[in-house]
Amino acid sequence: MTNERWLKWAIARHYRSLGFRVSMKPVKVGDAMVDGIAIGPDHERIAIEVKSPRDDIVRGVGQCSEALAAGYGRVVLVTTLRVARRLKKRVFQRRGGMKLVGVDAKARVYRYDAEGWRLLR
Repeated sequence: MTNERWLKWAIARHYRSLGFRVSMKPVKVGDAMVDGIAIGPDHERIAIEVKSPRDDIVRGVGQCSEALAAGYGRVVLVTTLRVARRLKKRVFQRRGGMKLVGVDAKARVYRYDAEGWRLLR
């Protein structure tokens, strides 16, 4: 079973490989908390919310919406690839700044977009 700590490690490793500074400490955004933030070389801020397979995904979507309302340009909801594939994607298609990310058993990061699932490098 995949735990939240491993998912946090995998997504932090991914963003660090892209040149982002990553902090996986809880951050208050509006009336909610997200699990971490990534700050890019051009000072772009990305809020990161991680949900394990046993967590409430709907609550995660709410936390992501709160981060968008608080001024974050992009928000990423991270879960296992298996859970992410079973979700209805409508909310991620309509909310431009909110992305769904799935992590597989080998710590490869996939993002859902209009064309479907893509492996991120």
